[in-house]
Formats: sequence, structure tokens, C-alpha cells
Amino acid sequence: MAEQIVLNGASVWLIREHEVAQVLTMERAMQAVEAAFRDWAHGRATNQPRQRVHTPQGTLHLMGAAWHSKGYLGYKAYLSFPTGTRFHMLLASATGGQPLALIEADTLGRIRTGAATGVATRYLAREDATRVALIGTGHQAATQLQAVCAARPIQQIYAFSRTSERLHAFCQQMSEQLGIPVQPKNSVEEAVQNADIIITVTNAREPFLTGAMLRPGMHLNAVGANSLARRELDTYAVGRCDRIFVDDPEQARLEAAELILPIEMRRLSWERVHPLAHLVGGQLPGRQSPEEITLFKSLGIALEDVAAAVMVYEALQSGENKKEGGSERRAKPATPKEGR
Repeated sequence: MAEQIVLNGASVWLIREHEVAQVLTMERAMQAVEAAFRDWAHGRATNQPRQRVHTPQGTLHLMGAAWHSKGYLGYKAYLSFPTGTRFHMLLASATGGQPLALIEADTLGRIRTGAATGVATRYLAREDATRVALIGTGHQAATQLQAVCAARPIQQIYAFSRTSERLHAFCQQMSEQLGIPVQPKNSVEEAVQNADIIITVTNAREPFLTGAMLRPGMHLNAVGANSLARRELDTYAVGRCDRIFVDDPEQARLEAAELILPIEMRRLSWERVHPLAHLVGGQLPGRQSPEEITLFKSLGIALEDVAAAVMVYEALQSGENKKEGGSERRAKPATPKEGR
């Protein structure tokens, strides 16, 4: 049971990483994120783009959102320094303003990032998509695979990472966890050549997924780059995409270098970049044909954090202390280098 503390005279839940992992399954997180995006599309939620405060040693990141229809608002703050990244979140009442929960938010953040990918994949990937290419095996990679496997009947996963030892260990671990073959590959090109869905989740500063590697019918989830200094997709790859969605267009204008650069080069326009919320809310169609190439550019936004936090808070408040059915493994705590 989560601990309760007194903060400014109010009783507040203090929710630890292991308690988040106990109740926040991927399917639950996807349901929460999808519901929040649907409400956002209809004016029942708001999101504030991430703000950053830089120092010579590290960075403070701040992001907030409100889910009006559920009666919650919250913010996440995290510190990224050479010694690691630490995430904390405050969930509060949107009606009275009283704080409700302080949450250790590393596990929550990794699961909600995966959940956004899962929701986008559910709306944009071909119904018959069964093969996934994963580029990157860092701290966000496992939840990305969990989400895509929840969205489509995946039968084969191909993975590539620059670190061979970590790649093979990751493939073995995820094969056992998912019950699906996860096969290590020797290059990005080899990993993606037979894929229906591509996930990029790296710290790369220079693009490695080129337009020449894409083929009709693919769906892309570009997850790793959320700053102007980083890109995973080259300009040609972005230009080949028929449908482009982002978690927040306003935040994309600040952080999505993969979109900003081709727009500055006049090879793309913001009119072609659409909010995922409008797709979920039924205001825009998704995939129009089996041949289209679709792209979800994920940045990681506060509304996803609030949605996941609400699910955790309400589950623990109702007395839950373990996952339903015990069929999903908990996300293991990680020490991330970068934050979302």
C-alpha cells in the first residue's frame, strides 16, 4: 500500500517506482493515454509543452497538463545530469487544487512513452502487420515492444543496437518475456528490410534511417529524438511518409528536428503534420491504403504522464497492489541517460 504524507496540511500519497510497476500494465496505460487524447481532441484536456532550464552541469525539465473531464492536473519535473536522470510527478485535483500524489516517475514515463507508441500503432499500422524492427535497445526499448505487441499480432521482431553484447542480451530477455522471437541484426538496413513496423528509440544525433530503406505499407514510430540536436530519420525518410502525426504539434515546433529541418528546407509543411489526438478523436482519418507509409513522431508529453498517473493513483486508491491476472511482467527500474 502506498505511503501517505502530509504536504501543506493535506494528506498526499507518496507512490514509489515499485508501486507504479505493480499496477501500470501496458494495456491499462494505452487505455488511459487513448482516453486522454480523445478528450483533448474535444477540449476536455490541455497540454503544456516541455520547458527546459539549462546549467553548465545539467538540465531541469518541466511539463504540465490537465485532464479536465477526469478532474485532475499535474506536472512532471526531471533532472538530467551526468550522474543520471531523476523523475518526479505531482498529481493534483483540477477542481480544488489540492495535491493528491507525489510519484516517482521513471517507470511511469517509460510505460506511458510505450503506450503512446501503442496507440499510434493501433490507429496507423496495417491490420496485418506482424513484423517489427527495433533500432535501439536502451531503457525505453522494452516498453516500446510491449506496446506494439499489444496493438498488433506481432510474430517476429528484428533488433539492432551498436553494442553487440547488449543487443544479444536484450533479444534473449525480450524473446522470453514476450514469447515472440526477437532476432539480433547486424545493421539498421538489415533490421528494417522485412519489417511492417519500425521503432527508432536511440540517442543518435545524426539520422540513420534513410528514405531508401523504406517501402510501401510501413508504419514508423520515431521515438528517440526529442531535442533540436538529435535526429533518427533523414529528410528523405520523412518526405516519403504519406501521413505524419505527432503527440503535440506545439511541442513538435520546439523539439522535433526531424520535422523542423525539412520544413525549413521547404520539403515539408506544418499543414501535413497532424495531432494524434485528432486521429484518436475521430476528427482525422488514419491510414488510407495498405501502401501508405505512416509516421508517428513521439516527443513525450505531459498529458501522457497525467493519464498514466491518474490510472496509477486510482488503482492504488482502490486498494490494488498487484497487476490483474499477473500475466504481465513489471517494468524493471532503469537508470536512463536522457529523459522524456
